[in-house]
Order: sequence, then structure tokens, then C-alpha cells
Amino acid sequence: MAVLGLCLGSFVNALVWRIHKNKDWVKSRSQCVHCGHELSAKDLIPIFSWLMLKGRCRYCQKPISKQYPLVELIMATVFILSYLLWPTSFNEPGQWILFVSWLAASVGLLALAVYDWRWLLLPNKLVYPTFLVAAAGRVVYIAGYEPDKWLALLNLLGAVAVASGIFFLIYSLSDKYIGGGDVSLGLVTGTLLAIPINSLLMIFFASILGLLFALPGLVSKNKKLTTKIPYGPFLIAATFIVLLFGQGITDWYEQLLT
Repeated sequence: MAVLGLCLGSFVNALVWRIHKNKDWVKSRSQCVHCGHELSAKDLIPIFSWLMLKGRCRYCQKPISKQYPLVELIMATVFILSYLLWPTSFNEPGQWILFVSWLAASVGLLALAVYDWRWLLLPNKLVYPTFLVAAAGRVVYIAGYEPDKWLALLNLLGAVAVASGIFFLIYSLSDKYIGGGDVSLGLVTGTLLAIPINSLLMIFFASILGLLFALPGLVSKNKKLTTKIPYGPFLIAATFIVLLFGQGITDWYEQLLT
């Protein structure tokens, strides 16, 4: 899982840059962002190439962003933790379908997080394919393995309505306090989380993470309340938290109430 995650993390870095530069993300070859030299296989080994080159391009010696090894490590960590902490036994019918679709969708989610972090934008070129991957896995699971298909479908629609609908209302009624990309991202996160309570938890945790990120800047007056921050990465991180720990969090909260 670690090796697969590292390799796909390297793919995420290439994907983000190619989409930003409006290049064909399938046919384009990796190249140095400074000198444009086409990179060979020895330059593209996840983590190790960056370490061996001491964070510099082999051809022009200009620095290579720490984003590259960091994204690769994050992707590997997501894959490992997803496998170790998957909330349902893999022995249960259909769980591998949900697991594989989650891993595939997580590649798109990480690409979206990186893109939003760098350019404050969640491009539809990334959002919609990620949504289709998440939706395909969920629909196949419901159709083939869910005993109460109508209830599962209603829960799924409710989760999407909460995750996307709340942000649509904020986007429509406020002075563009959030971007339209956050509304579209709700289609993905709601589909992955599958039940309305999980979508609510995701929004709650994303708000906490966003506040923790913005608070030091507000206190030090380096940021203003009107300063734009990338909200997508926090929504995506919160989705990961709720997907793996949501049931435990819900059970713990119910115990507090009883």
C-alpha cells in the first residue's frame, strides 16, 4: 500500500501541474518547472529522487519544491491508514468495492487539495471525474450488496444534499463567502460519506480545521477576516477523518447523551 501510495502521490503532483498549465495530463511528459527539461525515470522515483538530488533539478540546479515529496508521503499515509483503519471488515460482501473506489477517489481528492491550496480553486476537471469514481463504487455496492437498497439510496442522496446543499446556500446568500468549487466538492464528499450525519460531521470538522489554520494569522493580525483561505483541503481532510472514524465518533457522542 505504501509503494502504491507513493507512486500515485507522484502522479498527483504531475496531474496538478498539467491541469494548471492546460496540458494533456495523459500524453504529456514530466518536466522541470524551471528549465522545462524532460525528466527521465531516474528523476521520478518517489521521495528518493528528491533526496538524492538534494531537492534540486538535475539539469538546471534550481530548487524543487518540497511539495513533491510531501504530497507523495501524504498519499502513502492515506493508503496505509485507510487499509489499517477501514471501519468495516473486508470479509463483508462488497467492502472491497467501497475500499478500492475510496482509494481511487482519494487520488482525485488529494489533487484537489493541492490545487486549492496553491491557487484557491477547485477545478471541475478534477471534481467531476473524482465524483464519478466515488459514485460508481457506491452505486455498484448498493445495487449488488446493500440489503435495503432504497434506504441506502435515500441516505446517499441525503448525504450529498447536506454536503453540497449547505455550501450552495452559503454561496448563494452570502457575498461569495465560499467558492462554487466547495459546492461541487460536496458532491464527492457526500457520495463517499453516504449518510447525512457523516456529512454534518465532515462540515463540523472542516470548520474546526479551518479555524485552527486561520486563528494564528488573525491573532497576529497577519490575516483579516476577509482574507481568502483554501477551504477545500480542510473539507477533504475532514472527509478522511469522518470516513475512518465517523462511526466511533457517533457512538461516543451517543454514549455521552445516555
